Amino acid sequence: MSVGTLSAAFINYLLLEQTLAVLLIRPFVNPNITIEVPTHNFWPFIPMNVPDEDETKPFLQLPTHNFWPWIPIDTPEANKVMFCVFCCFLENEQCLPPSTGYNYGEVMYKSILFYEVQRSGWLPDNRKVKWRGHSALDDQGHDGEDLSGGWYDSGDYVKFGLPMAAASSLLLWGLIEYPDAYKASGILDDMRDCVRWPLDYFIKAHADKYVFYAQVGDPYIDHTYWGRPEEMDMERPAYKLTPESPGSDVIAETTASMAAGYIAFKEVDPTFAKKLLEHSQQLFEFAENFRGSYSESIDSAAEFYGSYNDEDELAWAAAWLYMATNNKFYLRRAEYWYKLAPDCWAQSWADKSCSVPVLLYKLTKDKKYKTAIQQIFDHWLPGGSIHYTPKGLAYIADWGTLRYTANMAFLSLVAADLNVERKTYRLWAKQQIDYMLGDGGRSYVIGYGHDPPTRPHHASSSCRPPPHSCTWSDYTKDAPNSHTLHGALVGGPGRDDDYVDARDDYIHNEVGCEYNGGFQSALAGNNTQ
Repeated sequence: MSVGTLSAAFINYLLLEQTLAVLLIRPFVNPNITIEVPTHNFWPFIPMNVPDEDETKPFLQLPTHNFWPWIPIDTPEANKVMFCVFCCFLENEQCLPPSTGYNYGEVMYKSILFYEVQRSGWLPDNRKVKWRGHSALDDQGHDGEDLSGGWYDSGDYVKFGLPMAAASSLLLWGLIEYPDAYKASGILDDMRDCVRWPLDYFIKAHADKYVFYAQVGDPYIDHTYWGRPEEMDMERPAYKLTPESPGSDVIAETTASMAAGYIAFKEVDPTFAKKLLEHSQQLFEFAENFRGSYSESIDSAAEFYGSYNDEDELAWAAAWLYMATNNKFYLRRAEYWYKLAPDCWAQSWADKSCSVPVLLYKLTKDKKYKTAIQQIFDHWLPGGSIHYTPKGLAYIADWGTLRYTANMAFLSLVAADLNVERKTYRLWAKQQIDYMLGDGGRSYVIGYGHDPPTRPHHASSSCRPPPHSCTWSDYTKDAPNSHTLHGALVGGPGRDDDYVDARDDYIHNEVGCEYNGGFQSALAGNNTQ
């Protein structure tokens, strides 16, 4: 029996992308060829036989009479193979699959444009999205604090602090990890301008040592309005967190974002960076000393972004502060809170238990965090607990499923760059992001690729240019949105790759700041290959 090795991830790439024609004439003198692959193999539809009862061994057998001759096999016993047109040791970096032709840099830039559309407040004259204007200039706190700025959350005009901070922290991490990807695409300054927008807002929202404004706008009032943000005239209340009305989850998430902001800006704007670090350290103290769910303090947040634990955010915040300061106090706090945090489900505005071990492994190289990372992705990779659509998307939830997978793809890239299952994780991330760009049969990124969405659940882009009015008739119209919302990732397909480009389907066709955070950073990570 000849023994060969191949990458299951690479096979999956070949099968799904169909970009290479590979022929292998197999030896027929033996009944089976043993192929060494991870037990979470990437091609479960190919019949395999486990050679013995120990299913933990990473060996599967492929019959020689199989009808998949394009699967590349490399064998150290070359005399046992009659002829091999394509052989590949994946241990060699040159064996990574060729580019599919997606322009990651272009999509990164378009994603930055999407965040520009989401801007609230006074917009600069040099803005690139000319159909957006100044809005919500009178947003203010209980004592008249200026709360203009920040990002509108999704297709509406509430400024929810938790998803805004979650998105910005992942965007900043991507900038810190992959600055060369932005530089190579000529958009490094654009990216810094992008992430500075929410950071400036967080400084305003932290109005006093133990005062933080976690939300502006009542979602129930806001959702009665379909029109331009520039023309809003409804009440926009601000919601304050204090020791008496705590919100350690959102405060800790904001801590993480501002600490990451310090790292991203300390070389280019040290004064701004110092201010971010000061606020971040104060906010962490606030979060640790006065714990409680922000969605219990802010009733209107519960239905939309309800949060019911804070240990993962506290660990996340402390880890970022340790990275920013090298102060072991923060490392001890990060490790303490991580032990108490719930298990990882999927990286999102509500769950940092997936990202914390990746960041802690980067900072400490402690093998227990590497093990935690591997356990997380054992669930996410094929053969784990996560459902896969027929076209290859890792699918965990119906509502906005692409953002979860994109976030996990970004984490897998960071882990891969730390030499945790490097080839497997990188290839998996590429496959998942490429699905979103078109490998699933269509693009799920507005303004990019083949058959992208044109009717997102997004009010301002649906509005015709003035002097036309914008009302609920723009919501119900059959025509595409009047403005192209370049770079926005929509919620995504159903579990069988089913998708309808319909404006009223906010589960699959809404966009959001949090949807693009990990997605854009994964694009940057893929753009470094």
